[in-house]
Amino acid sequence: MRRLTVLLLAVTFVACSKPDKIDELISQMTLEEKCGQLTCPIGFNYYGKDGDSLWLSDDFVKLMDTMPLGSCWAVLRADPWSRKTVETGLHPAESARLLNRMQRHAVEHTRFGIPMFFCEETPHGHMAVGTTVFPTGIGQASTWNPELLEQMGEVMGREIRLQGAHIGYGPVLDIARDPRWSRVEETMGEDPYLSGVLGTAVVKGMQRHVYATLKHLAAYGIPQGGHNAANAEVGQNHLMTDYLPSFERAIREGGAQTVMTAYNTIDGVPCSANTWLLQTVLRQSWGFKGVVFADLNAVNALYATQHVAADPAEAAALALKAGVDIDLGGYNYGGFLKEALRRGLVTEADIDRSVRRVLQLKYDLGLFENPYVDETLAETEVGTSESAQLAKQVALESVVLLKNNGILPFGDAIKKVAVIGPNADNQYNQLGDYTAPQDPDGVVTMLEGIRQKGRAEVLYAQGCSIRDEQDADLEAAVKAARSADAVVLVVGGSSARDFKTSYEDTGAAIVDEHVSDMDCGEGYDRSTLKLLGRQEELMQRIYALGKPVVTVYIQGRPLDMNLAAEHSDALLTLWYPGMEGGSALADILWGDYNPAGRLPISVPRSVGQLPVYYSQPAMGDYVEESAQPLYPFGYGLSYTKIEYADLQIDGMEVSCKVTNVGPSDGDEVVQLYVRDEVASIAPASRLLKGFQRIHLNQGQSTQIKFQLTERDLSVYDAQNGWRVEPGAFTVMVGGGSEWITGRLFQH
Repeated sequence: MRRLTVLLLAVTFVACSKPDKIDELISQMTLEEKCGQLTCPIGFNYYGKDGDSLWLSDDFVKLMDTMPLGSCWAVLRADPWSRKTVETGLHPAESARLLNRMQRHAVEHTRFGIPMFFCEETPHGHMAVGTTVFPTGIGQASTWNPELLEQMGEVMGREIRLQGAHIGYGPVLDIARDPRWSRVEETMGEDPYLSGVLGTAVVKGMQRHVYATLKHLAAYGIPQGGHNAANAEVGQNHLMTDYLPSFERAIREGGAQTVMTAYNTIDGVPCSANTWLLQTVLRQSWGFKGVVFADLNAVNALYATQHVAADPAEAAALALKAGVDIDLGGYNYGGFLKEALRRGLVTEADIDRSVRRVLQLKYDLGLFENPYVDETLAETEVGTSESAQLAKQVALESVVLLKNNGILPFGDAIKKVAVIGPNADNQYNQLGDYTAPQDPDGVVTMLEGIRQKGRAEVLYAQGCSIRDEQDADLEAAVKAARSADAVVLVVGGSSARDFKTSYEDTGAAIVDEHVSDMDCGEGYDRSTLKLLGRQEELMQRIYALGKPVVTVYIQGRPLDMNLAAEHSDALLTLWYPGMEGGSALADILWGDYNPAGRLPISVPRSVGQLPVYYSQPAMGDYVEESAQPLYPFGYGLSYTKIEYADLQIDGMEVSCKVTNVGPSDGDEVVQLYVRDEVASIAPASRLLKGFQRIHLNQGQSTQIKFQLTERDLSVYDAQNGWRVEPGAFTVMVGGGSEWITGRLFQH
């Protein structure tokens, strides 16, 4: 009875706690309780399930007794790493019930009853059973539509909040300039402005319900050799100009309250121990007041793999003093922060500072007043048909048409279509990494979408696998193609994890002798960009028939498209289009939707060109090939034709006339670029500084206006920071980074 009375008093105190009382609470906490608030272990093994019965694991209960947790990550995660399937994982209603039970244990069975944060993966939908699966980040970025992505972010945030979670990991704002890197699919491409605007939109949508976590600070997308987590060789000027502005925008304009550090080092300094990055830039310059997570086991990596700390306690001290508030995985803060304090490597004030930030966010979210969710809502409001329609719209707007000799859209003469290729009818290959197991009825493959369209007789042959050279029947594919009026050839890659693959402690897949389709996704870096397995052989056999061929790439990175660019009648990339990808493709093939996606990343001709991003200074050609990419940043076709005219500059306002002179209604992505003609720091060839996705009916004209800012014309150098240098600038407007007209002006 005495214990119960103490608990009730503690809960009452915390429930009415205000920010000015957080310090009072901290003053009463033990060191173990403080360390617990800074610890975020993996949670998918903290429960058991048998039919309708759910229970908390002994490990969770024991840990809460000894060091009550401040947060927990991936309790609801389902995938081969967590060993959770559609059957053994949690469906939305069960998720809400479980997280309420875990929260109730934290509130009712710990000394102060401090509610927990539950953190979940949300890069393109919640990584749990029964949720909505959107296109991956590189596809989202291909929409060039911040309003649409804000709607998507709102759905993702609402879905995890209805299930009891509070923090969604995403969006990924790393600037990706090496397509060999395994995580390009998660990013929004190669440009800081595009990534910043679109990422900010996702943050705004998510934070109507939960905190969004920006990933990964910083320069993670330019690893040496394309190796995940390798060192980034970048100076401070380019770091501030190219690799940090997307994060800054999402914090200043989007209000992001949580940030995750990257695994890599920058010029040899690990991001999770980088005081300049986490204190000088993030907090002092950008005014960030929230919480910094280290990525999973990144604190331990300071000792175990990066060797900047002699032991785990020193690693914990380095991270905490640099500015990492929460140790994801929890090994170092949970196990060694007390030792670091005993050895004088940190002070209790260092610990209190991070604890205060965590408690403040919990208070701001209202968890002290209302730590639970209504368990009846998740079953009907997560994974709805309306959310699936939104996923389809994002997929539609993400499709990039790279080539079309007039075969698309299909007309009445196309009465029989052969759908061929390893990605034509494979659900998981179109969903991307960080995707939970799916109900088969919830995902529309390319083949299913074309069949459901009902515009032509459909033949199907897989032809070959993505990687397995033994699993092929090219003759069946050739036979199907020979008897069709047109071929839809679906090739590419896959980030589909399977239960035979092994995984690192961080969850990254391990490349081994097991031949899965997986050629992309965290841990699957490439040394080439060629199509694997017998895919190119299949393509050559199909092209040799002389039939009209539409080649479709389902991919997580820009793969080698040279063969398709030369021989296909039409070429599209859908990236990883999500659960409604097949429906989106069918609408585009028959002209029910006019594609207008634009590339957020350049498509190289070969690995030897890398890096080949659009804003680098012009270079001479190679002996073997052009220095220009096969398809540049901002590129994309449609079924209509757009003309630009009357480019005007009035002060800082830029305007032009845009007219649809083609045969059909459609969208256009109007892009504004600026070049500083002379600067103290060598300027980029051009930089994106504005864009608008607009719809124009056939024959319609509209006046487009952009408002430049001082920051758009600024240059950064480490001595003087951001400043505008008076002089000449060229402003360019058009439908892509290469399709632009420009005018010079003085500022």
